[in-house]
Amino acid sequence: MKKVNFTGKRYLDYSSFIKSIFGERVQKISLDIGFSCPNRDGSKGYGGCTYCNNNTFNPDYCEPTKSIKEQLEQGIFFFGKKYKAQQYLAYFQAYTNTYSDLDSLKKMYEEALNVEGVIGLVIGTRPDCISEEIIDYLSFLSEKNFISLEFGVESTLNRTLENVNRCHTFEETKVTYEKCKNKGFHLGAHLIIGLPGETKEELLNHAIEISKLPIDTLKLHHLQIVKKSVMEVQYKRNPENFNLFTSENYIDFISDFIGNLRPDIIIERFISETPQGLLIAPKWNNLKNFEIVAKIDKKLIEKNTWQGKNY
Repeated sequence: MKKVNFTGKRYLDYSSFIKSIFGERVQKISLDIGFSCPNRDGSKGYGGCTYCNNNTFNPDYCEPTKSIKEQLEQGIFFFGKKYKAQQYLAYFQAYTNTYSDLDSLKKMYEEALNVEGVIGLVIGTRPDCISEEIIDYLSFLSEKNFISLEFGVESTLNRTLENVNRCHTFEETKVTYEKCKNKGFHLGAHLIIGLPGETKEELLNHAIEISKLPIDTLKLHHLQIVKKSVMEVQYKRNPENFNLFTSENYIDFISDFIGNLRPDIIIERFISETPQGLLIAPKWNNLKNFEIVAKIDKKLIEKNTWQGKNY
């Protein structure tokens, strides 16, 4: 028997989740407030994650030289021209957005929440950069605001995490999620599919391992080699170490991955769209996110599978 949700999808999709909570479309507005990471500044390592170049997802209005209020107001102006009146989430996206002292974080988060139209925060960070006091503060904020805390898991394999210079283990990730569960805010996870050295069986097992974590939402994207990243140099020197997905193979793989995933996890995205000027590989003939999603939907029907079928 096929499983579909009320939108007709064979998985739980993020836009339907948001509309079920707020009754309308809610737009995220990305922020860059000049944070660093512990694997960049020397506290744990240098160079950052080998795949990383934050310019691949920062919009034009998103500059750390501007105040949080300025970035949000410019983002609201930009999206206000595209869509009818709506509500907004301040998305602390670039680098590690809990990597500071609590007083500094309070000022930043509260500045964002005080901007008209902003109803909540989405905070991207690392599992080794969160403290009990920050968790308690976010729990307090969640009493009156929508708060989502997203951790970059990236892989469930320690050898991969070491290889890409994450400077934390999957065991640390699991401990952190346990500390954060049942605190009133939403928990998200981010996975990169196709990091060097991972077999298809290991990639499918990520769905099983990630399903054991107390997460509400999951972001997926295929590995992309981008300019000005360490991985760009590695790829040019030893391309044989990389098994990059074609669009067809990725769509086929994701349809299997979804079947292994816990059925109540909301899937926020399947791919990341890197600006063509920064993307080295793989190039998928400029396929857009909505086109990939449509192909995944079709593949799930062809295979007669759905989220959690094999969970």
